[in-house]
Parts: sequence; structure tokens; C-alpha cells
Amino acid sequence: MGSEKQPEKIFPLGYEPDDIPVSDNPNIRNQLLDFILTSGPTEVVDTDLFAVMAKRRSTRKFSDKPVETTKVDKIIAAADTAPTAGNFQGFEVFYIKSPKIKKLLVEACNKQPYVDAPVVLVFCKNPSRVKFDFPDDILKKFAIQDATLAAGYSQLAAQALGLSSIWIGMFDEQKVMDAIETDLVPSSVLCIGYPEQTKFAKPRRNLKDLVHVKW
Repeated sequence: MGSEKQPEKIFPLGYEPDDIPVSDNPNIRNQLLDFILTSGPTEVVDTDLFAVMAKRRSTRKFSDKPVETTKVDKIIAAADTAPTAGNFQGFEVFYIKSPKIKKLLVEACNKQPYVDAPVVLVFCKNPSRVKFDFPDDILKKFAIQDATLAAGYSQLAAQALGLSSIWIGMFDEQKVMDAIETDLVPSSVLCIGYPEQTKFAKPRRNLKDLVHVKW
């Protein structure tokens, strides 16, 4: 009996999107994230971008309600839509499912307990993907910009899906790298889940303190 070639998986081991397109197109690997992003939601989402921005709050208390896979799919796909230097996408995302690793991340993130959230994404810089003929320090700068924008897009996507999040920027880089077993340097940890309660807006600075006009 001849052995048939098994189709190549288009998602990482341990994470299978809820909905995958059926297609004979060999380029479907590159189309998967776009398919996820544009597929219809399982429930109504907030499509008013400015309302999403206005409602976003940092949440430090999440409920135990699990986050649906379809929502995680869209949050990760949203990260892929962020602009990157030269479109080289100099970042990678680690989706943390292991409770053991989450506990290690709590310690690595200055013992902030909310790092043990239902969904934890670690955004890491990967300057080796940025194929410009520039010095290493410039490539690293591009990579941290790429990773930061990607995390921001994911954070807004989470809010649009009725979730809440908190951005973690205070951590021991090496401890995070050891916990997730990578040589890539983390730029941020994004914790996502359903909030225990809705938070109201805090006062922001005056417009005159934000914008400086130069003639």
C-alpha cells in the first residue's frame, strides 16, 4: 500500500483555531489569519473603533469564565494585522495555556497575580525576521516597535469582543524567556479575560498637555 502524504498543518501544536477554511489552495496557510479575522463572530461585537478605544480599561480582576476559542482566534489574528517595518513582522506570540508556566510568569512579572489570567499572550521581539541592511540596534528597534503595535491591536480586539485586558511591561526578561523556553526577548505580556466588573473612565490629561503644535 502506498503511503499518502499527510496535509501540512497550518496551525501550531496545541492551538487549533475554532474554524478552518476547507480549500485545496496551497496558499491557504497564508490566508488562515485573514479568514479568521473576517469570518462572522459567534456573538455581536462592538464594531465602533472609537467606542472600543473609549471603553478600554486595564483590568486586574478577571472572572473564571473561560474565553471562547473563536475570540482568542480573532485576538491573535488582529495582532497579525498591525503594521510592521518593511512588512517583515519582526515579532512572535506565545499563547500560554499551561497553568505551571502561568505561575512562573507571575513570579517573572514582579508577582503580579493577574498574570494568571484566562488568556495570557507573551509578545516577543524577533529582529532576525527584519531583513533590512541596517545595524543590529536598528533592527532591534524595529522589532520592539512591531511587537508593541501587535500587542496594542490585540488589546483593542479583546475589548471589541467584550473582554478586558491588562498590559504587563514590568518583568524580568530572562525569567520570562526561561518560563516560555525561548531565546526571543519579550516586549510585553498581555493578560485577557472577562472582567469581574465594568470599570469607568479615569480622568485624562488636558488636550493642551498632550499636543504641542509647532509652526
